[in-house]
Amino acid sequence: MARALKLLAPASPVRYLSMGSLRRDHGDLDGLVRTVRAHDLVFSQAFPEGLLPGGGSERLRERDPRVAPVPSIVFSAFHPDMVYAGAASDLAALKLAPSPLGQYHSAIALTAHRLKLDVPRTAALFREDVFARLGYLDHWNSAAHELLAASAQIDFPLDRELTRWARRGVFMHLMNHPKAFVLGDIAKRLLRQAGIEPMAVEVEDYIGDELAQDVIWPVYPPVAGQFGAQGAYLFKARARGDGFPVLYDLPGFLAASFSLYDASTPEALRCPRVETWLATPEIVALFRHG
Repeated sequence: MARALKLLAPASPVRYLSMGSLRRDHGDLDGLVRTVRAHDLVFSQAFPEGLLPGGGSERLRERDPRVAPVPSIVFSAFHPDMVYAGAASDLAALKLAPSPLGQYHSAIALTAHRLKLDVPRTAALFREDVFARLGYLDHWNSAAHELLAASAQIDFPLDRELTRWARRGVFMHLMNHPKAFVLGDIAKRLLRQAGIEPMAVEVEDYIGDELAQDVIWPVYPPVAGQFGAQGAYLFKARARGDGFPVLYDLPGFLAASFSLYDASTPEALRCPRVETWLATPEIVALFRHG
């Protein structure tokens, strides 16, 4: 987003403040307030209480009403199998279980491991009828409702944008990593709301898509078919340094995931969706007997 703003408003210096280093860089909320007050415009995504001594983003906006909220784009229709595992209830003290792709897990893989299925049996579950039973093929409406409700809550409705993004096909790399044109649209709107007319260029044409260098979770072929898109089972880890990123096919991803899970505990791998599935006899039977 900061790179998009720099491109679209080249005469305006832009400073990016990482949520992950707020405490280290600013100490507490008072320090952050002093920092943002030195700038003419401040855009902020939400961050929780406890991440920074003194309060979260709501308290920051109370202290400096100029702070304009930025929507967090979370949209899971293209990647309905993606979940987090671990202690995710306290966002300020997030302790997530690792996966071969950072902190992103397959709900099917987690459930299959809990049921002690092997890799070939688990891989066989990645098919259309199983996805249909799990609700993966009709996930659009719920994903859209959640995104639009969250954006409306901060008075930044995204109804028109969502329609435009959908016309361009798959617009997410992950459930929480939008493609560059999505961030470009939001950056343009933020600037216009601040009285600055953005440059008439497309962000992806000039600075590429930075998040494409991060993890890429595939759109499974039966899911992709719902949107007339190309599907795959190729999982990409984030590249380290100048090296080529690690790529996993489906059996390779499952084997790498199970290796990590074998060294962990069910408690450390807790996931609400998985717990619900394990408590549903019909779904357990689907996994065990398919």
